[in-house]
Amino acid sequence: MSVRPDYEALPPAPLGPGPAVLALDVGGTTLKTTVVDSTGGVQKVERLPTPRGPQAAEGIIDMLSGQLKRLRATRKDLKLEAVGVSVAGLVDEGRGIGVMASNLGWHDFPFRERAQKALRLPVAFGHDVRAAGRAEYELGSLRDCRNAVVVVIGTGIASAVILDGTALVADGFAGEIGHSIVDPYGPACACGGRGHLETLSSASAIARSYGELSGQTIAGSREVLELALAGDATAQHVWTNAIDALAIGLTQVISLIAPEVIAIGGGLSQAGPQLFGPLGDALDRHLSFQHRPRLVRASLGAHAGLLGTALAARALVRTEPTDDGSQTRNPFPPRYTVSEQSEPQVSSGAAGFATSVRGERHP
Repeated sequence: MSVRPDYEALPPAPLGPGPAVLALDVGGTTLKTTVVDSTGGVQKVERLPTPRGPQAAEGIIDMLSGQLKRLRATRKDLKLEAVGVSVAGLVDEGRGIGVMASNLGWHDFPFRERAQKALRLPVAFGHDVRAAGRAEYELGSLRDCRNAVVVVIGTGIASAVILDGTALVADGFAGEIGHSIVDPYGPACACGGRGHLETLSSASAIARSYGELSGQTIAGSREVLELALAGDATAQHVWTNAIDALAIGLTQVISLIAPEVIAIGGGLSQAGPQLFGPLGDALDRHLSFQHRPRLVRASLGAHAGLLGTALAARALVRTEPTDDGSQTRNPFPPRYTVSEQSEPQVSSGAAGFATSVRGERHP
C-alpha cells in the first residue's frame, strides 16, 4: 500500500473561550508572539529574528517584558492571566530550563524562573516542536488519532511524539529525530555529531548542500526545488538525497513506535506533492512488515507552535501547582482522565494529552 499525503486532514478547530494569555514561540530562525484573548481570538502575530549568541536568552526575556509593558499600557481591557514560552533546542520542561540550543547559543538557561520574575505572571515553559505537536493534537490534523509523530522541518528538524494520547518528553530528550544518524560519514552537525538527519534534510541543509556542490549562492530550499523542477541536475541530486535521508529517519521512528499518522510541518512541508510524493515512495521501499502510517501535512501551518504555547499557558491557569509550586503536575492536562479505580472524570484543564495508564481521549 503506497503512503500518500492526506490533504483532507481534519481542519483546524477553534481555541474557544478561556484565560487570556500571551504566547511566545522561539524558533530557530524566527521569534513569534501573539495574544489569545478570553474568547479564543488570536491577535496579530508579531515576528522578529531569533536572537543568537551568549546573551540571546536574556534578550528574549527583555523583549517579552517590554511587550507585556506595552500591552498593559495600550490594552487596558486585556487581563492577561498567564504567559507561554516555547523555545527551540533541548528543553527540560520540568525544571523550566533551556538546556542547550546549539544554533542559538544558550546553555542551562532558567527561562521559566527568569520570565516569572520579570513578568510577575505564571509562565508555562516548553519545547517549540512539542508545543506544535500539542496544537496539532488538540486543534489540528491529529485530532482523530492517539499515536502520532509531528515532524517540523525548518532550520533544523525536531519532532513531537504522542503515544496512547500522551506526549513523550523523557526529561526533554524525546523527539530529537534531527540528531538521529542516517549517514555515519555524513556532514558535521552543529551539536558535535556527524551524519545527523538535519545535516541532510533540513531546509537549511538543502540550501547549504546545493551551494557547496554548485558553487552558487542560493536563498533557500524553495529555490533548490524550483531549480530541480527546471531540470538542474545538481538540485535534483540534493533534493533526492534529502528525501531519502528523511525516509530513513522516519523508517526508524515507524519501526520503534508504529504511529498511526506522521504529520510534517515547517517550511519544507510547503513543497506539497514534491515532498510527500517521493517521501511516500521512499517509505514504501524501506518498510517491509511495519505498520504504514498516514503521511499528512500539519494543518496549523507556521502558527502551530504559537497555538500550542497558548494552550499550555491557558492550562497553567486551570491546573494545580506541584508541592513546591514550580510547575503544574502535567503540562499537557487531559480532557478526560481514567484512573485504575474510578469512572472517567472530566478535567477542568484544556483538551489535551491523557496522563493515566488507561486514559481515553474523546472527541
